Amino acid sequence: MKSTRGRVVQVGSLAEFDRRLAAGATSMSGWRVRSVDLTERTAELEHSRLSGASFLGCIFAPAVAARVEASGALVLPSSPAVPVDVRRSRLYTPDELYDDPSYPDSLDGRAYAWSQRPFEPEAAVAQVLHDHAIDQALSAWAGARHIVGVMGGHALQRGEPAYADAARLGRLLSTARVVATGGGPGAMEAVNLGARLAGRPGSDLDVALDVLAEVPAYRPAVGDWLAVAFEVNRRFPGGAESLGIPTWHYGHEPTNVFATAIAKYFRNAIREAILVQVCDAGIVFLPGAGGTVQEVFQDACENYYADESSVAPMVLVGASYWTETLPAWPLLSSLARGRVMEGHVHLVDTVEEAAALFASQAVSP
Repeated sequence: MKSTRGRVVQVGSLAEFDRRLAAGATSMSGWRVRSVDLTERTAELEHSRLSGASFLGCIFAPAVAARVEASGALVLPSSPAVPVDVRRSRLYTPDELYDDPSYPDSLDGRAYAWSQRPFEPEAAVAQVLHDHAIDQALSAWAGARHIVGVMGGHALQRGEPAYADAARLGRLLSTARVVATGGGPGAMEAVNLGARLAGRPGSDLDVALDVLAEVPAYRPAVGDWLAVAFEVNRRFPGGAESLGIPTWHYGHEPTNVFATAIAKYFRNAIREAILVQVCDAGIVFLPGAGGTVQEVFQDACENYYADESSVAPMVLVGASYWTETLPAWPLLSSLARGRVMEGHVHLVDTVEEAAALFASQAVSP
């Protein structure tokens, strides 16, 4: 679908602005005009219905912006008080988010601090606009890629056997598909690490795990936790691409630096929905707590109502965990019984078994 059609119209240049008016547009309702110099278009603005339009980072002739706002439009100037670019057109990289060695001074730290300030309507609008831009960038990035998700707990620490297992899973899955995680620490970090080292000797992953184990957790010092991770990236450059979809809602859990593309959202509800929907090749669920259980049944709901061509595999790793510790499996298997999804839900004990299930799945065109 073209971004210039439908209820929302993206206008990113003066030429596009003029073309639409020349085509007979008299109402700008639904227009999102971004970073356009409109100082010479005061007459056109005054002769148009502006209610429902948005002007983001635009320049107006003196006093015109106030009249545009009074007409029912949203005018959001660029502001240094907003640490993120609400008009960005691409996903984040680790180096962008951590542009300063001091975490509080980095973009990631500043954005989280800004998001925690007392409610201000202008800030809320900026967050919504930012997340919309990330939606657009993620849609463009995903393109024809086939993405398999891995969900798991944030509390898993470097150096634990389960962390190494998650890293091996990411490495195995990345041989055929792009891996996506929630982008945070714990199992998510491990999976993105494994994906980054896909195609390298297993000994490289062992070395990386040993380096990371020197700082097992991001508490009490996020900076130390990040420093050893960036050291691993410097030691092992390149590698397979992977996706992280974190949120500043959990900003106290920093984004891991092993995902090569990061779609970071302010609104966690949107982020959770997108995280499940983007994984067209299926999802593996490692042991986790409330968030992982939520994702299991979000994905189950998608598959429950999906048509035959859209059902994607669900693989729960850890039979005793998912049948005894948190018995999601009995409910999931009962929900799937008699549905198209029944043959697509699996319970296994090892990450190797999980990866083998995806290796046996034909990749859809």
